[in-house]
Amino acid sequence: MPESPSKPSPDRGIINRVAEVTIAFWIMKILATTLGETFGDFISMTLNLGYYIGFAITFAALIAILWFKVASEGYRPVLFWLGIIATTTAGTEVSDLMDRSLGLGYLWGSVILVTGLVATLIYWRAREGNLSVDPIVKRDAEILFWVAVVFSNSLGTAFGDFLTDNLAMSYIQGALVTSAVIAIVLALHYFTKVNEVVLFWIAFIFTRPFGATFGDFLTKPTAKGGLNFPREYASLITLALLAAVLFASLRMERKTSRAGG
Repeated sequence: MPESPSKPSPDRGIINRVAEVTIAFWIMKILATTLGETFGDFISMTLNLGYYIGFAITFAALIAILWFKVASEGYRPVLFWLGIIATTTAGTEVSDLMDRSLGLGYLWGSVILVTGLVATLIYWRAREGNLSVDPIVKRDAEILFWVAVVFSNSLGTAFGDFLTDNLAMSYIQGALVTSAVIAIVLALHYFTKVNEVVLFWIAFIFTRPFGATFGDFLTKPTAKGGLNFPREYASLITLALLAAVLFASLRMERKTSRAGG
């Protein structure tokens, strides 16, 4: 996948450190969450490493990727989306660890994760004076962004698993519930004056269970309503789709930039 140079914010003429929030962003976010679900299960289940070892592996990879991303200058597409994939993979391990290894259940796990997310956003607001995610131009704000992303993706995973495991919904039903929430967020965005930051984080959280339930639909046994694809194949297919969308969006950005120049 190609990398592009740091991009200036169209509003301020300054360097943005994260991806611009567009339709392509949300498509890639959903694909990244699907990949995180299938690859996280591949590590802990297919490789039979268990949740503790899976947690250690995914968080080591997450810390390494985010260290390189935060240390870099501006927006680096490959590092940014590797970071999103790593947070979704780690979120899968966190959710499963809290439910199956620590015995907290998805409900209490979700309460803990919501508390962590709210605390992060409160601290971010107090420190930076705002919760703007487009653009993010300071390293300190980017670090808080990634902490919030980890909590959000872990929470989204727990909610998706709660729908299918606790409420006994099928994977399609779970996807329909989360897509309905996303549709409501879109309606609020276009037809109301609800705070954009609030809507962003709600959408960010609920695109995670949408991707998670779709990932489960691809890989779970047919007896449980899935397609029974091997997790490694589902992961590779999703990764290829994500790379294709990223490449297309970068190419479009370059054409737009040249046309505007």
